[in-house]
Amino acid sequence: MNDELRERIEHEAEKHALLNAVKHDSEADVGAVVGPLMGENPDFREYGDEVPGVVAPVVERVNELDTEGREKRLEVVAPDQLTELESEDETDDRALPDLPNVDEDTDVRMRLAPNPNGPWHIGHARMPAVVGRYKERYDGWMLCRFDDTDPETKRPDLEAYDAILDAIDYLGFEPDEAVRASDRMETYYEHARALIDHGGAYTCSCPAAEFSDLKNNGEACPHRDKDAETTREEFEAMVDGEYAAGEMVLRVRTDIEHKNPALRDWVAFRMIDTPHPREEAGEYRCWPLLDFQSGIDDHLFGITHVIRGIDLQDSAKRQGFLYDYFDWEYPEVLHWGHVQIDAYDVKMSTSTIKALIETGDLDGWDDPRAPTIASLRRRGIRGGAITDAMANLGTSTSNVDLAMSSIYAANRDRIDDATDRAFLVRDGVEKAVINGPETGEPPVHPNHEERGVREIPVEGGVLVEPDDVPPNGQRAWLKGYGSVRHTRDAFEFTGDGIEVVREEDVPVIHWVPADSNHPLRLRTPDGDVEGHAEPGIASYDPDEMVQFERIGFARIDRQEDDRTVAYFAHP
Repeated sequence: MNDELRERIEHEAEKHALLNAVKHDSEADVGAVVGPLMGENPDFREYGDEVPGVVAPVVERVNELDTEGREKRLEVVAPDQLTELESEDETDDRALPDLPNVDEDTDVRMRLAPNPNGPWHIGHARMPAVVGRYKERYDGWMLCRFDDTDPETKRPDLEAYDAILDAIDYLGFEPDEAVRASDRMETYYEHARALIDHGGAYTCSCPAAEFSDLKNNGEACPHRDKDAETTREEFEAMVDGEYAAGEMVLRVRTDIEHKNPALRDWVAFRMIDTPHPREEAGEYRCWPLLDFQSGIDDHLFGITHVIRGIDLQDSAKRQGFLYDYFDWEYPEVLHWGHVQIDAYDVKMSTSTIKALIETGDLDGWDDPRAPTIASLRRRGIRGGAITDAMANLGTSTSNVDLAMSSIYAANRDRIDDATDRAFLVRDGVEKAVINGPETGEPPVHPNHEERGVREIPVEGGVLVEPDDVPPNGQRAWLKGYGSVRHTRDAFEFTGDGIEVVREEDVPVIHWVPADSNHPLRLRTPDGDVEGHAEPGIASYDPDEMVQFERIGFARIDRQEDDRTVAYFAHP
């Protein structure tokens, strides 16, 4: 690492340490600084093993300042961010615009409309996060409607219904009502019959390719002028399952010469031979397409505001014909762009993730390598942290990038104060320790002296990470133990005070006892890591969080006979 790079890291570290300390009115923490530092400066990442050693003395200097001193220094280092901290409101109030056409008399009613073809990936969290925040803002009403009327192409997963409701709860919200569209088939049939009677639909047996050619040329198919009585008879035959897939559809009569071919006489119902996986819906063969089903339900449930992807702009236009026939008022619609996440090697796609699980390339939906809600939850990410990050994206029509560091920062705010510290050494190198105390006593938490210390034995030597071993003759500071000099392939205790870290750049390193350590497997998004933790880690219960110093936060997953298994959360 050259001097110029070191200066850049020190500058960024000071900025983030000051932000961390001022925001929480407490001492900054190296782990809380390194995460956002690396996230904002990708070129630092190749020096990941060296960065904490540069950051630590900077954090020490910041922590020596009082509150006023930190604020004055932040005003010099990053005045814009100090101003932002001083004016900061709740995340949703800053990022989410007010809903259109809402006054004090408006009863805001919104809906989530998940397709239950599998548990949720991270991108799915955006809708409940935003709709849930709007519900809170307007004291509104929220529906969870499972759009499960495609038993073939997007075949429902029977376990996904409960998994999705559980995910919504984990994100911090509870729908006022939850329904399954496949339970509402008779309602859709009733409205199809009414639409036929209004002259708004006709049955069509044209082959799909043939109708497409006619439609694209603005020409009506020969069935378009069919009378309502014939259409009604043929639709009843569809409902009774008398046609095979592709043999007959019900079309909404729109404008066959409309400038947008996608809006011309769109399909409302089609035949599907594949039975629905839900036993209660297994008898149906005549299924509504989403634009019909969703359009009917949005009106019947009194939905006032709909949020959908920018790629679905035609849905409102198609459904507009439906609403005109029934003389209904269409909800307000907000369109937004897609969420993109580049932090995973696995594509954020339900079908892709499902295929990787089936082939054994992923252990399951909660594999730490999977970009899923279940994975983040098992890693110890709090649902509110995901909600904060998603709401902060706003409702822009442009595609937006979600930085995982924003989720990690929001989660760190939630867990840092309550999380005990611990040591974990990967690929340890054993060193004898001579002429020093028999135990190290690092604090359980650096900001809470009242929580005591961890007594870690040193007799028998220590394990440290290979890159932390200083050159022969040089010193290192064993956290919670003191200064040692690397000499004759051992660590000799020197008795120097902490000022050698601040004034002489002696690196601060972590360690575990060579003899009484505890084996640990750390499951991470980049793969499993084997290591050795301090002995006290065996006393933690599943679901408790720890921060492995200089590595990051982790959730204890289980205690096995000979080791602990933990899931990495974030730096």
